[in-house]
Amino acid sequence: MSVFNSSDESKQIRQDASESSLEDDRFVANAIKGDQEAYKRLMDKYQKPLYYHVLKMVKNHEQVEDIVQESFMKAFSNLSSYNTNYAFSTWMYRITTNHTIDFLRKKKLQTTSINEPVRAKDGEMQMQIVGGAETDRKIIRKERKKIVTDAIQNLPEKYREVIVMRHLEEMSYQEISEELDIPLGTVKAHIFRAREMLYKALIERKDKF
Repeated sequence: MSVFNSSDESKQIRQDASESSLEDDRFVANAIKGDQEAYKRLMDKYQKPLYYHVLKMVKNHEQVEDIVQESFMKAFSNLSSYNTNYAFSTWMYRITTNHTIDFLRKKKLQTTSINEPVRAKDGEMQMQIVGGAETDRKIIRKERKKIVTDAIQNLPEKYREVIVMRHLEEMSYQEISEELDIPLGTVKAHIFRAREMLYKALIERKDKF
């Protein structure tokens, strides 16, 4: 996950780090030791800025919320690889940007596959099939998916229900609200809480990622 290399220059950068960046380093160090409050502090600090960052690229507000939450999950699952020679904010923004690009690329590929058939050598029209790197990623993620699925199944029922409806059945927040007959705010709160619990479960099994 880490894309940074140590150097005298980078060490100098960290020596001149802002108080905010040094605070992040403390949060990260505590989080790696298992301090759940440290994870929450990092989320509280960066959730809103990252939301507006992703919103520049993705205009659907619900998708933006999902991307940001998934980016935190990815970052927290790989927190031990964070290179403190650079600011945590730089690392977090890069993960979020890359995850957003992956989301947009996948969305574009799905659209192309459906709407733009290509002519094969035998003259027959065939649908484009996503392969290569994308297929490799699916294979690599197979075990991760199982871990996530197990974590979801272990959630309390009210949290498991909304997560399944949101991520597996791809229902909107409003549709979940209407289906369960609960306020929209409660749906969002339950999903947020469910994700927090998933983060904790995945962090405890980060050696499997």
